Amino acid sequence: MESTIYRFIIRYSLRQQIILTIMAGLSFPFLYALYEVPKIIINKGISAKGIEYPTDIFGIELTQIQYLLALCGLFLVLVVINQAFKYVINVYRGLTGERMLRRLRFQLYFRLLRFPLPTFRKMSQGEIIPMITQEVETLGGFIGDAFSLPAFQGGTLLVILGFLLVQDPVMAAAAVALYPLQAFLIPRLQRQVNLLGKERVRLVRRLSDRIGETVQGVQEVHAHDTSALMLSDFSHRMSSIFFVRFDIYQKKFVIKFLNNFIQQLGPFFFYSIGGYLVITGSLEIGTLVAAIAAHKDMAAPWKELLTYYQQKEDARIKYEQVIEQFSPSGIAEDGFDVPHVTEVPPLSEQIVVSNLGMVDEQDNPFIEGVSLQLKLPSFVALVGPSGSGREELALALARLRQPDSGSIRIGDIDLANADSAMTGRRISYVGPSGFIFNTTLGDNLFYSLRHLPLGEPERDETMEQAHKRYVQEAIRSGNSPDDITSDWTDYAAAGATDYSSLVARGLQALAIVSLDQDVYQFGLRSTIDPVAHPDWAEAILKARESFARHVASNESYAGMIEPFDVERYNSNATLAENLMFGTPTDETFDINRLAENPYVLEVLEEAGLTRTLLENGYEVATLMVELFADLPPDHEFFQQYSFIAADDLEDFQSLVTRVKRDRLDDLKPEERTRLLSLPFKLIQARHRLGVISDETMASIVTARKIFAEKLPDDLKGKVAFFDVDSYNAASNIQDNILFGRIAYGQAQASDKIGALVGEVVAELDLYDTITSVGLGFEVGIAGTRLNVGQRQKLALARAIIKRPDLLIISEATAALDSATQQKIMASVLEEFKGRSVVWSLHRPKDAKAFDHVVVLQGGRIVEQGPFQDLDRDGSAYRQLIAAS
Repeated sequence: MESTIYRFIIRYSLRQQIILTIMAGLSFPFLYALYEVPKIIINKGISAKGIEYPTDIFGIELTQIQYLLALCGLFLVLVVINQAFKYVINVYRGLTGERMLRRLRFQLYFRLLRFPLPTFRKMSQGEIIPMITQEVETLGGFIGDAFSLPAFQGGTLLVILGFLLVQDPVMAAAAVALYPLQAFLIPRLQRQVNLLGKERVRLVRRLSDRIGETVQGVQEVHAHDTSALMLSDFSHRMSSIFFVRFDIYQKKFVIKFLNNFIQQLGPFFFYSIGGYLVITGSLEIGTLVAAIAAHKDMAAPWKELLTYYQQKEDARIKYEQVIEQFSPSGIAEDGFDVPHVTEVPPLSEQIVVSNLGMVDEQDNPFIEGVSLQLKLPSFVALVGPSGSGREELALALARLRQPDSGSIRIGDIDLANADSAMTGRRISYVGPSGFIFNTTLGDNLFYSLRHLPLGEPERDETMEQAHKRYVQEAIRSGNSPDDITSDWTDYAAAGATDYSSLVARGLQALAIVSLDQDVYQFGLRSTIDPVAHPDWAEAILKARESFARHVASNESYAGMIEPFDVERYNSNATLAENLMFGTPTDETFDINRLAENPYVLEVLEEAGLTRTLLENGYEVATLMVELFADLPPDHEFFQQYSFIAADDLEDFQSLVTRVKRDRLDDLKPEERTRLLSLPFKLIQARHRLGVISDETMASIVTARKIFAEKLPDDLKGKVAFFDVDSYNAASNIQDNILFGRIAYGQAQASDKIGALVGEVVAELDLYDTITSVGLGFEVGIAGTRLNVGQRQKLALARAIIKRPDLLIISEATAALDSATQQKIMASVLEEFKGRSVVWSLHRPKDAKAFDHVVVLQGGRIVEQGPFQDLDRDGSAYRQLIAAS
């Protein structure tokens, strides 16, 4: 990247800067005329000095009033012209600045993708993110102003000064008499502000880094009760920022005071010197008025120039600070284009590691003089104690860490100079903490296949025009013109031809890493759109029928499931579900706010249930207050009776103490709503509070019919009603198969019903279908909705799906139990027969499954060869096993 901001501006926007400067120059004659015309209006149009009426203008005879109106019209035209120049210049300046800001951010992000991995040990995301998003924000505005603003505002200042010189040299000198003083003082004060600003940026970056650490390590803070320590540290950091910012404010307002004071001295000189000249007859009053108006306008460009100087220094410092951080040692400097490589030849021959050396940030070696030859294809195990260098060797073989000495060659290719397309598509690496992106499980699985856009999406005329505009702007801004909405998936790399076959390959990869059962469970708990997938919905309905037959024909399932029946109250469902007899499709009928819904209240009133449920709510609140009065907030009862939170207990206690049951009419509207909301969450069979009577349940069934029959048109579609012959789009797949609720209190009911669902799914060959639905599961930020083992499995499956020639694994299953590790290792090696695997093992005894074993200690190879040769008494390998 360019070392200074002006180099960056000239390289990428010289043409635009020239255009802006030319436009500024073209505006000056009109600006001068704008100051000249008011003088003529006062002296000739109004005072009639030096002119006789009627007068002849371009062959047209004008009276004094006509002449005055013509001059006023000319003045208005000049105003419009000058404002038009300002508008065009400002818009083009803004456009140039935004394009350059977009280019700068793109280049910074591009370089971020090329950072050597050790860089991230010294720079946190808390430092990097603000640099790309916030710190360069002001640079966009400055870049647009870099040449055009001093040209335009400086030219404006010279035009006004020239006008004043023409009117009277003494007044012109008085107008700018103190400008040299400003030019001397302001830059010196501004330098001090710039240094303080640089310090402020450094402190804020450190603060951002600290906040990021706190978010990631908040569990440790709670576990060790170090909140006071963290708050003290935060306060100390804020104190440092406070005093720096206070010093900045003091110096900035000194600058502002000097600017304003010196600027106000101008009118003093005009009124005194100009007034004297008018009184003595040396100056016309019209000229003085025009000069005062011109000087007033002179303040704006001078102020803009002073502000520009401040912004220039601030932009220079910010740019240099950011570029310094984005120029770590070892980063590749080869432009900002990503070559679109479509064909990558397979790896062949052998890997030759020659005298490899790698050091850490303190130049301490963790790999020294490592040399080995690995024939391809083969299975290679790297074993050694912690700190032996096996993890770093695995990173080097994947070209994720550049060696400090020596080389790695694959055939005739030096890995250090290999194209990223070769290493990214023919080699896969999986470490102990593979990152999971905040998207669906399927997107994470197929992420390794998305190198280039391989197919254009269908676009109508409007979309095509928008796409062309996007491409044009991307090219002008030095960004990637590739369409993110295109199909980026390389189906052939996965051995697939279309999305359906890709999903099948994905399910195979999940099975290899033993993640398919988990994804199947995600699928059971997911919803599908029956309109988009009518065949899936039909298959689930068949599963519902089969499930019902199995339950009806086998007495062992008796009483374990309570099916939905429009004529019966379901005691294992909430009162809200019984009332609606369906599932809400959005927040309109959210169970937590059902007591506020006007239509629900209308239904309850018509069914005569309002008073009953209000009394039920009062009973629930009273029971909860009595039950939870002496319990800690984390007691399991709060989990069981989840319709009332520990934080709300005090409010309900105050309510039931103040208002007796026979005085419920005295309740405030918000209190009435709170009590009425409690019964909606009751599950009769689970909570067993004895609050909902048989009569009330019967009334709910009646109200259910009112709810469905009188549902307004604008609310239709807000509830997906339970219908034995229809798929419920708002319920998950498992609930659609069950079409009911598992009974509470039945021994092993949940396990037995779950097993039966599995049998039905297998019987109808729906396992793959439901598992594919599970690919749509949202995994959360950094995969936090998955456990550690699931994240490791998913990262491994992502590496497997692209079918690399060489798979490098470094403790990628360390979080799993021994049996699962063994199972996954056997499956991976079976899958990669005929290809190569290099596996850095944390348990040396697992090396018996590999063709070649490399034993490392202290960053050096102490032994290598076939497993049979190393598995002998006295060998370094045996000693390693004994030590582990």
